[in-house]
Amino acid sequence: MHTLQISIYVLGLLIALALVFDFMNGFHDAANAIATVVSTGVLKPQTAVAMAALFNFIAIFVVGLHVASTVGKGTIDPGVVDQYVIFGALVGAIAWNLFTWYYGIPSSSSHALIGGLVGAAVAKSGTSALVGDGLLKTVKWIIISPLMGFVFGSIIMLIVSWLFVRSTPRRVDKWFRRLQLVSAASYSLGHGGNDAQKTIGIIWMLLIAVGQVPVDASAPPLWVVISCYGAISFGTLFGGWRIVKTMGQKITKLKPVGGFCAETGGAMTLLIASHFGVPVSTTHTITGAIVGVGSSQKMSAVRWGVAGNIVWAWVFTIPASAFVAALAFWVGHHIM
Repeated sequence: MHTLQISIYVLGLLIALALVFDFMNGFHDAANAIATVVSTGVLKPQTAVAMAALFNFIAIFVVGLHVASTVGKGTIDPGVVDQYVIFGALVGAIAWNLFTWYYGIPSSSSHALIGGLVGAAVAKSGTSALVGDGLLKTVKWIIISPLMGFVFGSIIMLIVSWLFVRSTPRRVDKWFRRLQLVSAASYSLGHGGNDAQKTIGIIWMLLIAVGQVPVDASAPPLWVVISCYGAISFGTLFGGWRIVKTMGQKITKLKPVGGFCAETGGAMTLLIASHFGVPVSTTHTITGAIVGVGSSQKMSAVRWGVAGNIVWAWVFTIPASAFVAALAFWVGHHIM
């Protein structure tokens, strides 16, 4: 593999841009981890984001680096990676995140990054630059992750309803206000464990391209892992408040018991995906779980129009970020 020759300043700029994306990922997707626990009134927003940020970082000690390997080596051919491809991919992902955050649309930061990589790589070398197996795995899980969230969320809700059928609403509310702290922490653990690794994969890919890390390295440098987990946790502290209301109340009205079931179902999905090295969308996952909880009570409890608009955002995420990334790839040739 040809070693890329770039200045230390360009390398530093690209790593900084990757960490900006990671920060934006935490900022944009904080709503996924805290929306239910905030909307049910279990925690105040500031407390919820602090807890989410903490467990985002703790994931570094719990979850492996399988997702980072998929993003770093299994999405596009490492041989086409250069400063322009990385620049285009990151700009495309950041631009889509900013657009969807501004309009309060809970889209996927993960798929924005995948779309950015695809758009920039195709702009350079055509479709031959894509790694089919890795991309197919990602595309399959665009469908699988919300379905798993839906199934787990609805099943857990049905089990809980059966177990507490003789309990008073007040007792149920009291118990699940406590249990939702556990489920929210578990979901934040899954969120950090899956999403931070996507940026780790990007920086790992870049370091391999410039010859700083061997191609056959089994793991990225420790400083990369720590900085990426730190950036996403720091971003979560600021929270994407525009999206919290959409996730927490507009899809369906949640009570603590429903919030617990949605978060638990979502956390199970994320941890399973991370174990198998699949870069899934935390947004897709928690949305599916929330819809599953709502529909398990009655179909009319879900605002299907809102859910439909969210799905359309999912559909456009990869092509939109890929288009912007292709443009940024061209711009990068003129400014770098």
